[in-house]
Amino acid sequence: MEKSAYVIRGGVEGRERLRVLSRVMQPTTLDLLRRAGARPGMACMDAGCGGGDIAFDLARIAGPAGRVVGFDFDEVKLELARSEAQVQQLSNVEFRKADLTETGPQDEFDLIHARFLLTHLRSPEEILDRMFAALVPGGVVVVEDIDVQGYFCYPECPALHRYVELYQRAVRLQGGDPCIGPRLPSLLASAGFQDVQMNVVQPAAIAGEVKLLSPLTMESIAEAVIRESLADEAEVEQIVAELYRYARTPGTIGCTPRIVEAWGWKR
Repeated sequence: MEKSAYVIRGGVEGRERLRVLSRVMQPTTLDLLRRAGARPGMACMDAGCGGGDIAFDLARIAGPAGRVVGFDFDEVKLELARSEAQVQQLSNVEFRKADLTETGPQDEFDLIHARFLLTHLRSPEEILDRMFAALVPGGVVVVEDIDVQGYFCYPECPALHRYVELYQRAVRLQGGDPCIGPRLPSLLASAGFQDVQMNVVQPAAIAGEVKLLSPLTMESIAEAVIRESLADEAEVEQIVAELYRYARTPGTIGCTPRIVEAWGWKR
């Protein structure tokens, strides 16, 4: 991934946010992978793997006869992922540091997955081309990405609307598309994938970790927001505090942004 385009904080703190995100998203992502045909014996890639949570799930699906490679540019997260793979006794998964917009494998994988990666890229078409090249004939690509405009809440939370505005502006300033989700089917088709399918999911609840994702993400983009003079430190701190108060108030609705799932095959 193009490092300069990523506005969310990385490293150890970024990994902790990803743990929460992965726990919230695991049910829908596992269902998506099964619908796309994930099965034992597959060679799988997780592009932009972060701390490795999806790679671990893929490794369990692929089983001893399969293998999984996670790619990311954040060496801190990759080292954490390698350690966790050992703790989970997953010997069929490895993690490589790489910028897939610059280089990639050829005809190596049966399934390639990417979650919340394309939204941060200036040219998502380039990485989809590399994914196409990395698949064997008959292989499937599976992507999940956001449409930030799809947030909702009840009761009204002005801090949430301000957070969504700041998130969109910060990502767009770096050349990304915070509302890329609806574009995914056409992007896959343009990259040469066949039989493209799609689905929409949006985890939401009145209790639990999904309610923490908005304040956690606002904290993680704070540096980018302040650096770009989109808001000052005092306003950012106020937004974060209000989002946490909202999340911890019983009965309020918290959610992820609207998420589009799309998948297609290399025929």
